[in-house]
Amino acid sequence: MREMMWLIRKTLTDTFRKKSSWFVYFGLPIVGILISMFLYSNISSGTIRVGISNQDGNQAITMDVIRFMEGLNQLTVTVTDEQSLHDDIASGKLDSGIIFEPGFAASVREGKPDHLNIVSVKGRQVTAYIKAMLQSYIGNIAAIGKESRGDEAAFSRIYAAYSEQDFKLKAVTLQDKSSTKAMTYQSIGFLAMFMMFSAVNMTEIILKEKENRTFLRLLSSPISARTYVFSNVIVNFMIMLLQIVVTLIMMKNVFHIDSGITYGQLILSLLLFALAAIGLSLLIVAFANSTAGAGAMQNLIITPSCLLAGCFFPMDIMPDTVRKISNFLPQHWLLDMINKLQQGHSLGSLYVNMAILIAFAAVFSLIAIYRFSRNNDVRQFV
Repeated sequence: MREMMWLIRKTLTDTFRKKSSWFVYFGLPIVGILISMFLYSNISSGTIRVGISNQDGNQAITMDVIRFMEGLNQLTVTVTDEQSLHDDIASGKLDSGIIFEPGFAASVREGKPDHLNIVSVKGRQVTAYIKAMLQSYIGNIAAIGKESRGDEAAFSRIYAAYSEQDFKLKAVTLQDKSSTKAMTYQSIGFLAMFMMFSAVNMTEIILKEKENRTFLRLLSSPISARTYVFSNVIVNFMIMLLQIVVTLIMMKNVFHIDSGITYGQLILSLLLFALAAIGLSLLIVAFANSTAGAGAMQNLIITPSCLLAGCFFPMDIMPDTVRKISNFLPQHWLLDMINKLQQGHSLGSLYVNMAILIAFAAVFSLIAIYRFSRNNDVRQFV
């Protein structure tokens, strides 16, 4: 045990003596959070800026429609002339414009709404909501016009009763948390990638110390090879635990990204993934003949697998073929667990995800142990 503690202290001291290690292990995950914030901070808040040009005069129906639009919470309405409306849309000051042309109120009164023009350069993304609201409101008035069949007195009486509605509709706007959840998902995706690179960097110390013959000198002491490798795994796990805690604290308390998941659930999920990452790092080092070879293998394995598993993009936008491939990657099961926790699943119900991550760690480690025990190539180390 004393030898184990000495090795752990030595590895930690050697690692964090370099200033670059602090940035690699703790700075890069924070950079991942900043990238996620940059990607999702420009998502629209949901408020649409609408300009209205009234060319139909002071017709009661037209004025009521404008007041109806002004009362909608999702719209910011500006009444202006047609030329200014077009100029503001072109310059980006407005998202859309509504032009009430002469004869609009008369057409609605006849039951055939016309002379209404909606202008936008952003297309259906903006106009769909406006059209839905207008069709609902104007459709009711047009129905009164149809039933009146040209009887002005009957229309005025029914329309006045319709306008004096004796009930009130109370609307409550809920906060849209989709962007913060997307930031969390993407931040965890970047963190998963940096955890895998960190695990390989830490395990590479075994190869470096074999290359500079420190490993052989250590084995000439009472320290066994098994103790040496196990101490490296413990240090690796400790650093990733610190990496996870620092990243989550920065994400929630500094960048104010509310993931909707408790610290305990996030840390447990990421620690299970950390075991799989350490297993993979042992596997890479077991098959690499040198530190250069290990570096090449980690770039060849980690970056493409993170891309396929959805660490850089949401899984929802990926083709079915890529999703099927991602089922064979540990990153996918971590991100799937985070996604389900955000949807309200309990941690206990995600035992399949947890079991698969543990299975990945076990399989990688067992293959690495088998490879270490069969590796008799000592030419480069002696």
